[in-house]
Amino acid sequence: MCAIFGLIDYRNYFTKHQREKVLKVLSKECEVRGTDATGFAYIHDGRLSVFKRPLAAHKMRLRLPLESNIVMGHTRMATQGNKFENYNNHPFSGMCGSMPFALAHNGVLHNDEKLRKDLKLPATRIATDSYIAVQLLEQKDTLDFDSIAQMAEQLEGSFTITVLDVAKNLYFIKGDNPLALYHFEREGFYIYASTAAILDCALITLGLVTKFYAEIDAKCGDILRISPDGELTSAKFNTAKLDALDYYYSYRPYWWTHAEPEDYAEWFESAAVKELKQFASYIGVSEKDIDLLLEYGYTVDDVEDLLYIPEGVETAVEEILCEYAYCGGEW
Repeated sequence: MCAIFGLIDYRNYFTKHQREKVLKVLSKECEVRGTDATGFAYIHDGRLSVFKRPLAAHKMRLRLPLESNIVMGHTRMATQGNKFENYNNHPFSGMCGSMPFALAHNGVLHNDEKLRKDLKLPATRIATDSYIAVQLLEQKDTLDFDSIAQMAEQLEGSFTITVLDVAKNLYFIKGDNPLALYHFEREGFYIYASTAAILDCALITLGLVTKFYAEIDAKCGDILRISPDGELTSAKFNTAKLDALDYYYSYRPYWWTHAEPEDYAEWFESAAVKELKQFASYIGVSEKDIDLLLEYGYTVDDVEDLLYIPEGVETAVEEILCEYAYCGGEW
């Protein structure tokens, strides 16, 4: 469970050092979703720069150029690809036609190897599943809504993706993974992170929570583009593949309670649940507790929300066990 985060300071509201502080606070809050690596992408002297290391965010020392007012970030919890081989870490660099870009991904993709084989894409030393999104974009002549939609529609798995091009356009490709994007129109900046919980904590630390902002509502299938002057435009991509997976893995109480254990074993081992359990174990929550919550009827998103609340899982598990005992051992 990685995290994406960033800042679009289109009116230069912040000084260089203030931007660095904003990104430092944001990235540290994102450590809850991964500490294996941290990376940033920004534009400097008309060129795309990527700075990433196999370090937790609090150990990174970002020094932004004065004019770099749009920054895309990522904290990683490694699932594929050795983090110490830095090319496996986010953001990844690519070239779409003559447009350099950087890409960061939160989620897990299942069909990267199949796409690479079926489309005869070049072999790569990068072992991270996310890199297939870069390769798909590199097959196109132009980086725009159409090419990004075609890329997203070929992916299977879970994702929210950000793409920063050298022209200072920042794209958000919203799959079924979370995204929180706030617009401070009066001051002239956008700020974002994977979840509202992360972003709200960062705003409190930065003293920005008292300022007025609008939450940008991004739904699964949306592509948002924020231009260098702060203009927000949008398009859609077809979510048929994501919808099919969501239906297959959705929780159905009647089906669940009348199935044999082997029938729902595959559901428990779905990629989303594996990712959830891996993240939970990282912060000290056992797989047994996750299984109990899922069996009781919590969705993967419900459980993830609980993981961000102090003692959230513990309280929910206690309530389930109390109810279980009250019902005489029957659910």
